[in-house]
Amino acid sequence: MKPIVVIGFLGTQLDAGQGAGRWNKWRPTVSLAQHEDMVVSRMELLYTVRHKALAEVVKADIATVSPETTVNLVPLDLADPWDFGEVYTRLYDWARGYSFDTEREQYWTHITTGTHVAQICMFLLSESHVVPGVLAQTSPPKKQREGEAGKCTLIDLDLSRYDVIARRFDAEQRDAVAFLKSGIATRNARFNALIDEIERVAVRSRAPILLVGPTGAGKSFLARRMFELKQSRHQMTGPFVEVNCATLRGDGAASTLFGHKKGSFTGAAADRAGLLRTAHQGALFLDEIGELGLDEQAMLLKAIEEKRFFPVGADKEVESDFQLIAGTNRDLRSDVAEGRFREDLFARINLWTYDLPGLAQRPEDIEPNVDHLLAIHAAENNRVVRFNAEARAAYLRFAQSGEAIWSGNFRDLSASVTRLTTLADGGRIPVALVEAEIARLRWLWKHAGTAPATSSDVDLDALLGEERASALDLFDRLQLEAVVRVCRQSRSLSDAGRQLFQASRAQRSVVNDADRLRKYLVKHGLEWGRIANA
Repeated sequence: MKPIVVIGFLGTQLDAGQGAGRWNKWRPTVSLAQHEDMVVSRMELLYTVRHKALAEVVKADIATVSPETTVNLVPLDLADPWDFGEVYTRLYDWARGYSFDTEREQYWTHITTGTHVAQICMFLLSESHVVPGVLAQTSPPKKQREGEAGKCTLIDLDLSRYDVIARRFDAEQRDAVAFLKSGIATRNARFNALIDEIERVAVRSRAPILLVGPTGAGKSFLARRMFELKQSRHQMTGPFVEVNCATLRGDGAASTLFGHKKGSFTGAAADRAGLLRTAHQGALFLDEIGELGLDEQAMLLKAIEEKRFFPVGADKEVESDFQLIAGTNRDLRSDVAEGRFREDLFARINLWTYDLPGLAQRPEDIEPNVDHLLAIHAAENNRVVRFNAEARAAYLRFAQSGEAIWSGNFRDLSASVTRLTTLADGGRIPVALVEAEIARLRWLWKHAGTAPATSSDVDLDALLGEERASALDLFDRLQLEAVVRVCRQSRSLSDAGRQLFQASRAQRSVVNDADRLRKYLVKHGLEWGRIANA
């Protein structure tokens, strides 16, 4: 067993005592050396300078009851032992300068003595592993007799050792994940893993978060749920502020985000706080952040890093401490390469990036989301609507097929269910109504510009060179033309891969659509950037 080293404060009240009568009193620090079943090898006894005499008495008494214990008196120059900042700073500096040797010694941090402030600081230093080891809590015996040591309890801050507590934490995390998904029992493994990680980041970090995904994939909804989760944990007291950057144009963009001073430009009749200041102590969701101008991007970077910025027309900075959640349906990496998005801002918001899959890439989640939308309709309209069994099967068969492209993602699904519930007579959705809705969706997506284009819009001779293109069989030529066409219509390599491999990806244990597509293009001497920019 490794030698025990105890680190603790002198108890100016509990450890006090003069004359022979002090041995009839339980003294926490002395009691640590009175246990017959354990020997404290060394004690680092922290004390304030004005209590040096008491510290010397305690050291001598420990030598009497446990000659094997070495006591090092550690004076701390504390002007106010109740000042949290001062106490923590002194303890932190001492711990950083101490030579801990965890290979040869075990460390106990005694938290029974000292002011409440000192005990809290000792706990925090142990929790952060600045002081390694476990916490030691002592308590007096039920009946005091000379030499009675009382009880010493060790507390390991590794909660994995405490099954009951760990189960409570696991249950709390499951509740948080369910909250982020609005209680929808999603079945898509990739999406569930993504939400699990987002939950951990949401409650542990205030760093910027970037949500990437097609329009209607749920970026705005998820951002608000993340805010509400943090708010429920008392991590945010400010509001949730949302703005679509695509609506910000010209001089008004900077004014909307950063505010302005009265008279700073024509029409500025009064001071304006701006959305960044409104979001103080809360969350700011900038949807379609890729639409911001370069000047606004530079101002935003300063606001994120320094938590202060200049309103338009102001000569004095203002402060705002908010968490940024950004959303985009663009490939910001391409925008950075082409100079449309600042590289330094992208690096700052790219710490936590999550690519939300569209509804067509989550066919197994369509059914639980339909049930969720039906439940919402019932709650909002006091009217329960259900599918007939045959109608439900027909709707899901179409909705989960490759024919259903869900170009508007969850907005399309929500609109579809709304139409069905509104037109359902007697609270039942029959097959005829489903067939009419399927026809409407086909018409909608066809006229949304999703119909296949002709092969003449892809010039393989220009892409590959005439010699290489002429060597292609007609089968390979037609396939490659179709792939290039999808790539040009997609916002990123991953998005194109999801569309091209929408059926086979469901049977793969590891999904990497972008890598599959990249390898296919390389086989023909092509790169994504060359196709996307052609």
